[in-house]
Amino acid sequence: MRFYLYYLVLLGFSSVISTYGPHQRAQKTGDILLGGLFPMHFGVTSKDQDLAARPESTECVRYNFRGFRWLQAMIFAIEEINNSSTLLPNITLGYRIFDTCNTVSKALEATLSFVAQNKIDSLNLDEFCNCTDHIPSTIAVVGASGSAVSTAVANLLGLFYIPQISYASSSRLLSNKNQFKSFMRTIPTDEHQATAMADIIDYFQWNWVIAVASDDEYGRPGIEKFEKEMEERDICIHLSELISQYFEEWQIQGLVDRIENSSAKVIVVFASGPDIEPLIKEMVRRNITDRIWLASEAWATTSLIAKPEYLDVVVGTIGFALRAGEIPGFKDFLQEVTPKKSSHNEFVREFWEETFNCYLEDSQRLRDSENGSTSFRPLCTGEEDIMGAETPYLDYTHLRISYNVYVAVHSIAQALQDILTCIPGQGLFSNNSCADIKKIEAWQVLKQLRHLNFSNSMGEKVHFDENVDPSGNYTIINWHRSPEDGSVVFEEVGFYNMRAKRGVQLFIDNTKILWNGYNTEVPFSNCSEDCEPGTRKGIIESMPTCCFECTECSEGEYSDHKDASVCTKCPNDSWSNENHTSCFLKEIEFLSWTEPFGIALALCSVLGVFLTAFVMGVFIRFRNTPIVKATNRELSYLLLFSLICCFSSSLIFIGEPQDWTCRLRQPAFGISFVLCISCILVKTNRVLLVFEAKIPTSLHRKWWGLNLQFLLVFLFTFVQVMICVVWLYNAPPASYRNHDIDEIIFITCNEGSMMALGFLIGYTCLLAAICFFFAFKSRKLPENFTEAKFITFSMLIFFIVWISFIPAYFSTYGKFVSAVEVIAILASSFGLLACIFFNKVYIILFKPSRNTIEEVRCSTAAHSFKVAAKATLRHSSASRKRSSSVGGSCASTPSSSISLKTNDNDSPSGQQRIHKPRVSFGSGTVTLSLSFEESRKNSMK
Repeated sequence: MRFYLYYLVLLGFSSVISTYGPHQRAQKTGDILLGGLFPMHFGVTSKDQDLAARPESTECVRYNFRGFRWLQAMIFAIEEINNSSTLLPNITLGYRIFDTCNTVSKALEATLSFVAQNKIDSLNLDEFCNCTDHIPSTIAVVGASGSAVSTAVANLLGLFYIPQISYASSSRLLSNKNQFKSFMRTIPTDEHQATAMADIIDYFQWNWVIAVASDDEYGRPGIEKFEKEMEERDICIHLSELISQYFEEWQIQGLVDRIENSSAKVIVVFASGPDIEPLIKEMVRRNITDRIWLASEAWATTSLIAKPEYLDVVVGTIGFALRAGEIPGFKDFLQEVTPKKSSHNEFVREFWEETFNCYLEDSQRLRDSENGSTSFRPLCTGEEDIMGAETPYLDYTHLRISYNVYVAVHSIAQALQDILTCIPGQGLFSNNSCADIKKIEAWQVLKQLRHLNFSNSMGEKVHFDENVDPSGNYTIINWHRSPEDGSVVFEEVGFYNMRAKRGVQLFIDNTKILWNGYNTEVPFSNCSEDCEPGTRKGIIESMPTCCFECTECSEGEYSDHKDASVCTKCPNDSWSNENHTSCFLKEIEFLSWTEPFGIALALCSVLGVFLTAFVMGVFIRFRNTPIVKATNRELSYLLLFSLICCFSSSLIFIGEPQDWTCRLRQPAFGISFVLCISCILVKTNRVLLVFEAKIPTSLHRKWWGLNLQFLLVFLFTFVQVMICVVWLYNAPPASYRNHDIDEIIFITCNEGSMMALGFLIGYTCLLAAICFFFAFKSRKLPENFTEAKFITFSMLIFFIVWISFIPAYFSTYGKFVSAVEVIAILASSFGLLACIFFNKVYIILFKPSRNTIEEVRCSTAAHSFKVAAKATLRHSSASRKRSSSVGGSCASTPSSSISLKTNDNDSPSGQQRIHKPRVSFGSGTVTLSLSFEESRKNSMK
């Protein structure tokens, strides 16, 4: 039964190998066998299998000369290792290499032959048959090229832990070690390439591109990563399309229509050569030559696209190429290939026929041509001169993929060398044991490869860590047209270093780039025109962010470069110029000493000081005259001093505000005005009380003496001082720069507390209101004492000025705030000075006849008669009413008499004695003592 089971298994696997295994191969036996998968053709014929008969294997079409060179690189590396005396001595490596035709089906067909042979070996059938032609197991596979093909192969090889090293599959999906357990590669992952492509687009300041990707495991992940990178850079993709070499014609035409109608001029392609070729052909047919192509490494150097007939469309392409390597002796090996010397390599015959466009004798295709199934070609001998042929096969100037194949073979050989030289007890397997090189199995090689670490021929470290993909650099190439024969020349114009820091990874020499084959100016591929300096990008509704309208920067903002996303706000001390391209320093303004307005206010203040000082000088000079004495000269002196302070305080409001001036000016103004108003209030109230007192006793004279007057002035002023002290302690004013006004910085004072300022002005106005009341009440005093009328007028002026000040103060800004307050101070100060003192100065200087004691006596007597008459009349009326109510009959009332007696006798000192006018009526005599009596006492001292 056991024999029968093994027989069936052997029969089944033999059937698989003989019936479905690829017949065309390169094969050479050895002690250890390596497998190889290479794209000898770009694709297969698309046949519709109707299954009416047994399905036939699809035919591979379009020969790939570069794929044959890669295959030769593997054979060269194996022969180099076999001829080496240091690497795997006494061990011969063999190979079995198949054509994948760049398709998954052909690749899996070849992979099944590797797996089937390994499975037969695992059954250990030597005891049942004599396998003299036994083929060893494939312990590792080199390949495949395309990521989609490698993905399918890796899924199958991973089931049997057969190591796979790809030389051209860069899809980032293959980095998943959990899914692809046995997959390794010698090419960097395209995740770095997607970032590099986005960096190039950002470098050339494009923001409107078309993305095209192959519809497979290479294109879809690559373009997905690219789109993510573009999104991070705020670059828009207008079209994102998938493509395949198996698309129908109408699909290709629809794609070209969309590309032709797009305003984007840059096309980013993540695809292989065979997939992109149908698109290029259609664009050549339509003669669309105004596009710039950005090519991934899968087709950046492919000979399938780099043809003279396609060059009008693709010239100027920017592509990513892998770093080229050096393989010593490989050039000679390529040139020595002939059909007769390469009997173990069945691909050489087809290569020869495609290179020289002929058929070799005994060729299957020759028989097909005789049957009419293929085109006619002449016969060739196989001894033609390969050096005289124009073929990409001999393009060994930049060995990129070929070098990756070379490194992959040497990596496997190095892993086998490590197994060969393993010391028991230091191995990687159970109990630190070593594998037997003569009975080596694929999983053991996989284990050794995962711990591999060696330097290749270029001195680069090679390792296949489970979590790290190979890193490397990309060479950036530009497709030029050769002036000699019109062929494609790959000009190196820069590089991309993956190991460098972000931002310095990309280097491009712009002087070497030719756009569309001849132009050195970078093409424009943006959705909108660049916004000039002074403007910013404005969003257009329902459009991508890359499509915008240019909006002028707002006032106070600027942009100094093109395509600014936002306008930058100028610093607080600056403002934008007219074009909004830069900022200039704002003009600093305050109520300056040098400007005409400030000079005018300062002159007015100085004039007020000089006028007040002049009045004070006049009063001091004529201090003994009746007019000066009658005005209570001591309080007048203090009043004039306070007015000088008022005028002087206005000067503090002029000039650049400093912290100390801001803290000084309001208290100085407030205290000066309160001192002034207090003096006026005390003066007015004293005169009023004297003239209206019916019986002025010694108590009146005592309490309304000079000391009490000064005490009251001090108390009134002290209240204002305390308001200022509390203000300065809790919320002291300070200098403030107001940046709210365009183009100007106003240096003003921040008052700290508007409530405190309100208390200061309110208290002053309260005293002024009381003073106005007393002045109005005493408006009918003698002519010499008509000072009360003028005080009334001065208080009216004061109220008008400061009531107007409040709305003016809060409605102005900047330096005009200080100007308004200065004007208010000056106006009210001049009003007080003029109303109270100018009339007296006029009498003193220009009407001295009115400044005599007789004049004062007459006005006083007249006022006394009026007062006495009114008092008598009131008294008589009151008496008659009482008599009528009591007796009912009229009684005679004592006659009242009014007499004014004076004594003109000289005083003992010879001076004229000033007498007390007396007013007498029936009930007694009232003595009217005026203020000049006190002056008399002083003059007698």
